[in-house]
Amino acid sequence: MHRRRRTALSLSVALLAAAPLLTACGGDSHPGAAAVVGGQRIEVSALQAEVQDVRSAQRSTPDADQLIKNTGQLGQAKLNNMIFDRILQRSADDAGVKVSRKEVQAIREQAVAGSGGERQFVETQLQQRALTSDQIDTAIRREVLFDKLAKALGADTSTPQGVQTALADLTATSKKLGVDVNPRYGSWDEREVRLTEAKQSWITQITREATEEQPTGA
Repeated sequence: MHRRRRTALSLSVALLAAAPLLTACGGDSHPGAAAVVGGQRIEVSALQAEVQDVRSAQRSTPDADQLIKNTGQLGQAKLNNMIFDRILQRSADDAGVKVSRKEVQAIREQAVAGSGGERQFVETQLQQRALTSDQIDTAIRREVLFDKLAKALGADTSTPQGVQTALADLTATSKKLGVDVNPRYGSWDEREVRLTEAKQSWITQITREATEEQPTGA
């Protein structure tokens, strides 16, 4: 299970430069949207909510400063996942692949048992993957869905060839849907199926200022 998780995450999580707490500018073609996938908007407010949930959880830990420092690119990583999930879901739908809540719950229960309990499991997920308790099921579902899609395609994700086969299918879906990213967050690489670094030189400073303005007790 750990190998499969790493494979899925290597495709779905791109921890590059990010602007976790920025709002969309009024001159964008989709004001208020961090991205539009297949005509469906991913609102900046939804992205910010995910980031804020993680930051709040991190601030409640003894290693808060280090955790926050280690996840300075959190906003782009979260947006990357939100875009990837929509592409993965469309590919899965086209292949007739489904994941039930029962499957997700079974994997979580197994992971909890292997971690020494729910509290330890949640703490580990926050430390290692910047996931809150409420975000864990979505991550598990992503990984299971990716594995099932790969299997449906006849791809063995334990091999480079298998990963490329699955990636090629997601690339085709990404092109079919169309992904429009607010340039403040970067641009979408259809071939790699991930978000690339934003080009604006001012984004680092704005991100730092936005982060520093957040109340430490939030």
